[in-house]
Amino acid sequence: MPALFAADALLASGWARDVVLEWDDAGVFTRVEAAAVAHGAIAHASGPVIPGMCNVHSHAFQRAMAGLAEVRGHPTDDFWTWREEMYRLVARIEPGEHEAIARHLYIEMLKQGYTTVVEFHYLHNDRDGRRYSDAAEMAHRVVHAAHAAGIALTCLPVLYAHGGFGHRVLSPAQKRFASDAAFIVELVRSLAGFHLPDRLLRLGVAPHSARAVDALALTELVDATTRLDPTMPIHMHVSEQTREVEECVAAHGVTPLAWVLDLVPVDPRWCMIHATHLTQLEARHLAGTGACIGVCPSTEANLGDGIFELAPWREAKAPWAIGGDSHVCVSPFEELRALETSQRLRYRVRNVAADETEPDVASNLWREAARGGARASGHPADELAPGRRADFVVLDRAAPALEALAAPAILSTAIFGGNPGPVRDVFVAGDPVVEGGRHAGEEEAAADYRAALRSLRAR
Repeated sequence: MPALFAADALLASGWARDVVLEWDDAGVFTRVEAAAVAHGAIAHASGPVIPGMCNVHSHAFQRAMAGLAEVRGHPTDDFWTWREEMYRLVARIEPGEHEAIARHLYIEMLKQGYTTVVEFHYLHNDRDGRRYSDAAEMAHRVVHAAHAAGIALTCLPVLYAHGGFGHRVLSPAQKRFASDAAFIVELVRSLAGFHLPDRLLRLGVAPHSARAVDALALTELVDATTRLDPTMPIHMHVSEQTREVEECVAAHGVTPLAWVLDLVPVDPRWCMIHATHLTQLEARHLAGTGACIGVCPSTEANLGDGIFELAPWREAKAPWAIGGDSHVCVSPFEELRALETSQRLRYRVRNVAADETEPDVASNLWREAARGGARASGHPADELAPGRRADFVVLDRAAPALEALAAPAILSTAIFGGNPGPVRDVFVAGDPVVEGGRHAGEEEAAADYRAALRSLRAR
């Protein structure tokens, strides 16, 4: 049986010494034992072992424009002006380019410690807004990219029916997203029939936002997917920008979250993305449903969206996870640093994600984000424990900045020290996908990515 001995491992209860990890041929942990003795020819981890991380919110194609919207184009540049630049990319991208971008991105993620990605997939139609001959063409490309990279995937086909509140007509660029509830359900069925069963693939749905769906479409989608699979993940953008909240109040008389809660049952299947501008009362209500919040700190900062209030959410012991969203960042270490430092700026105190009983900020952040990400993605890979999938990361103890540090300090330095490349090895379902900081497919993926960018930028 495959096994690994770790001098230090981050378990659900905290850091443990001399841990034996064993998993079966299905890639599931069968034994995780601390204070153990390494017998025989068992392999030894070269650094501390931590659970793999889930990127709970990804728009893979947007990696192709990371860093290219940083020139002021309007006196009040914000999400809405950034979105126009994103639409210019949407108007050009073809299926092969989408797959090449996603594959390269997913390998980047693996090398940084992500082992699962949730793809919020809304590029359904061709450049003219027409259906492909296979309506699942672009979704297949996402699944193929994840499979080639070796990362676990939750694919969420997105329902996008309107260009804004009041049933606003879709813009020309948004016609690539055009869909209704019946189309999304059929797309999920098609993907399931073609790709499942697959231990590294889950399917779900995503009503895009209160501005892009109406009450009938939202209820139809939730009802249909509940009948299809009552455990299926459901993700939705909620209260990302103040303008979105203001327009929703003007259109419906309530905030986006209140509108959703009034229409459909929200439960632990749900992940509310961003939730940046929830009221305190809304946050308390949402915490009681068991839903997860997916925060995307680097993108939210890049777009000037605002800062999610993490402290009261943690105090309620409610689940949360991190996402890369527009992929101006591909590292979970950097996302967690951005999250914690944004809270410090908000509250003007240090070490927000900690208390007297659990003072280690880095360990708290990693364990909580991994736990929430697994819950929101539907993948059983939240911790190093029997019965959970064997997704784990080996930190590079040989990195100069980590010299002579204990395991908790190594993780803390990896998150807060600004050191590139803290990851040495990555395992997904027990398979080594990154070894010594390298992925076997990275050169080929990089060449395809370059070719895709050349084509896109020429077009």
